Amino acid sequence: MSENVIIKTSKLVHTYPTGVTALKSVDVEIKENEVVSIVGQNGSGKTTLVRHFNGLLKPTEGNIYLHGKDVTSQSVSQLSKEVGYVFQNPNHQIFSTTVRGELEVGPHNFQFSEQEIAKAIKEVSELMKIEEDLEKHPLTLDYTTKKIVTIASVLTFRPRILILDEPTGGLDQAGREILTKIIQMMKERGHTVIMISHDMDYVAENSERIIVMSQGRIIKEGAPQEVFLDEEILKQAQIEPPQIMQLDFALDVRKKRSTISVQDFVKKYKAQFPKQEGE
Repeated sequence: MSENVIIKTSKLVHTYPTGVTALKSVDVEIKENEVVSIVGQNGSGKTTLVRHFNGLLKPTEGNIYLHGKDVTSQSVSQLSKEVGYVFQNPNHQIFSTTVRGELEVGPHNFQFSEQEIAKAIKEVSELMKIEEDLEKHPLTLDYTTKKIVTIASVLTFRPRILILDEPTGGLDQAGREILTKIIQMMKERGHTVIMISHDMDYVAENSERIIVMSQGRIIKEGAPQEVFLDEEILKQAQIEPPQIMQLDFALDVRKKRSTISVQDFVKKYKAQFPKQEGE
């Protein structure tokens, strides 16, 4: 195993009690300080895979390694300090009567001191702009704020690995900007972020590597440019490239290289169409 691999699976198989095999001998490596997105159609195995990383699911066959140690038999409570998981639906994660209480749960469970808890809540609430919501009941908040609170509740205990299940779902633009700031902060601190997403626009701009799944198997791994230019893989996974790439394809039929962000798109075509006199 490479020195900087933080999570590894070996021949991972998961069959649900219904008889559906959701993972079929999956081998994957996630590196330390990496931002990775896992994409694919519904039922491709994305969520099933990452729920093995913190013990929410146990494999039918195969092994999971964390920092090179076999953690296949470890429980959620043993793994969650290291591997924080944010659910797709915030209503499935919130159970405290105040936002402050929700943020205190993780640090209390991991025996932080009162001073450490207070510091963590102050830092996270300021980062995520929820200082004014701390005494509110989280279920009375709008969907975007509830989602932000669930992410904040995981960040307070400072996991080395953050798993985000459909993090942009239901977020407004302000929420997306906060999410991007969180990902950048985790990256700067040397941590790892794993996203499961159907939002290819966000994935393209905020991932270093993309893992594509289909029918319980990994069918492609690579940088966003590499993945989104592979038409056969996109067809097999039933996903479409980001909208900005589709526009670029329409304008540049060579498709040898395409832009994956609005900023890159503007830069590319601004160079091709210089400003005219009088404009």
